[in-house]
Amino acid sequence: MTDFLNSSIVVSRIAALARKEKVQSYLVGGYVRDKLLGINKTDIDISVIGDAIDFAGKAAKEFDLKLTAIYKKFGTAMLEIENSRIEFISARKESYRKESRKPDVVAAYLEEDLSRRDFTVNALAVSMNNDTNEVIDLFDGLIDLKDKVLRTPLDPESTFDDDPLRMMRACRFASQLGFEIAGDTFDAMKRMKQRLKLNENTPSVVSQERITDELLKIMSSPNPSIGLSLLFKSGIMEIIFPEVHNLEGVDQRKDFHHKDVFYHTLQVVDNISQKTDNLWLRFAALMHDIAKPPTKKFIEGTGWTFHGHEEMGARWQKRIFAKLRLPFDRLPYVEKLVRLHLRPIALANENVTDSAVRRLIFDAGDDIEDLFMLCRADITSKDPGKVKKYLENFDKVEQKVKEVEQRDKIRNFQSPVRGEEIMKICKLEPSKKVGVLKTMIEEAILDGIIQNNYEAALDYLYSIKDEVLNKP
Repeated sequence: MTDFLNSSIVVSRIAALARKEKVQSYLVGGYVRDKLLGINKTDIDISVIGDAIDFAGKAAKEFDLKLTAIYKKFGTAMLEIENSRIEFISARKESYRKESRKPDVVAAYLEEDLSRRDFTVNALAVSMNNDTNEVIDLFDGLIDLKDKVLRTPLDPESTFDDDPLRMMRACRFASQLGFEIAGDTFDAMKRMKQRLKLNENTPSVVSQERITDELLKIMSSPNPSIGLSLLFKSGIMEIIFPEVHNLEGVDQRKDFHHKDVFYHTLQVVDNISQKTDNLWLRFAALMHDIAKPPTKKFIEGTGWTFHGHEEMGARWQKRIFAKLRLPFDRLPYVEKLVRLHLRPIALANENVTDSAVRRLIFDAGDDIEDLFMLCRADITSKDPGKVKKYLENFDKVEQKVKEVEQRDKIRNFQSPVRGEEIMKICKLEPSKKVGVLKTMIEEAILDGIIQNNYEAALDYLYSIKDEVLNKP
């Protein structure tokens, strides 16, 4: 039997406090679920029959701390203790009106509190008022936990109507835990998907921030393709991220890719997720072929082509980041990887110039290792021979990059002769011509005309300055 109440010092002290204060309280939700699955979880939900905020205040005093947050309208309070985050929740029922993003909340008893939860595996509870560690299971959650099934405690349509975000949470839990969604629950998701977007003139009752948070949690899961595929098959993807939905059914050449761009993209995301936890590198993998549908063109003898999809996809990112409320400080990184994802394989040719290699190093900067990781993940053929061939080509490119970088020190370089010195030598005020001269020096280094050092750059400046200065 799992010892819930002594699983951590924090839990055992709060349980002792509940007994002392005679406050009826229960460990509930994900904490109970994950303990039963053998997963260590530091976020703890405690359901209180009565005033959760008052009990939370007493718990804070017990640990000589102050509450992190209080939400009087919802009867909840948050307490952070070292690496644990404890949420005290007044047992409640809540639901969303058709037109509102804010739930109606009323007090409830334990059975009502558990019945309003999203899935049976999250509707498990353990009393903190005794040490029996008995799991309270009113909706056969233990059976569903054993069978790895996500099922709603009550009628799924009512459950999703009350809180439409639960449909995305189903996809997220399936992706995180490797669970399946019960047939009737999934069918209800298909029917209720419009609750995430009522119509063109009425915003979703769920905020974009909450939708995006669930999407990013799917992208952070061990196999994001599970959640992404469920979003697509349920029809939810078309509502929340139509650009990704539209990848399905787009054919491409059958060389080292899947025929269908959507399923190819899912494989790329899973491939890169096996190599990195970097969320934004994973997101770049999701975005790398995003502009293939509008650039699709059939050429006789070649098949379908997607010329310029990498540039268009990079330009789309600003709009996508704005719509999804993604952090704009991550935008340049994703733009860069989408824009450059085809460049490395083009350098596998034996006759490629050092100039082309230098330009890739310069354009990728410190993200070149991530770019190569994305390029390797982009190989999704089921033919081992083709995979081996393309990986060997990438090995050659990486070796070329290492050799040129070691010799020429191109990564993140700027003109060795800086703007202030250019102005002094050329007797210029800050102007466009200063930038032109500086860029010409940098281009000469990238093209291999001069070496990447101060003396060579200075000599080159003297050789070009009169021509530039004499231009009108």
